[in-house]
Amino acid sequence: MTTKILALTDALGNLVRFHLMPGNRYDSIGVAPLIEGIAFGALLADKAFDSNNIVADLNERGAKIVISQHPRRTKPIPLDEEMYKWRHLIENFFCKLKEFKRIAMRACKSDRSFEAMIYLAAAVINSR
Repeated sequence: MTTKILALTDALGNLVRFHLMPGNRYDSIGVAPLIEGIAFGALLADKAFDSNNIVADLNERGAKIVISQHPRRTKPIPLDEEMYKWRHLIENFFCKLKEFKRIAMRACKSDRSFEAMIYLAAAVINSR
């Protein structure tokens, strides 16, 4: 069984919200429920989140789009290289999260207990 964790962090790399998805689903499908009801100035993401639906949603919100783009995109969106460097914060969060063996190995049998373990690990990470 594989599970994807889509996470949203603040500017300091602290977990704000996350969403569990089956491992065989596209990452871009889980973005809408992840960012629903949250105000932000920019979304930093990698190529997996380069979709026209996400870009349109961010344009409606007035948020800056800082997403690395697939080479096949016909109309490239300008990328703020300096702001994109801050994407390492989410990568660092996932590295810290995977230090917890139960999360890295997906030892929990149900999604609910796995979510609880992620919340617990995020609380420990924030308290460090």
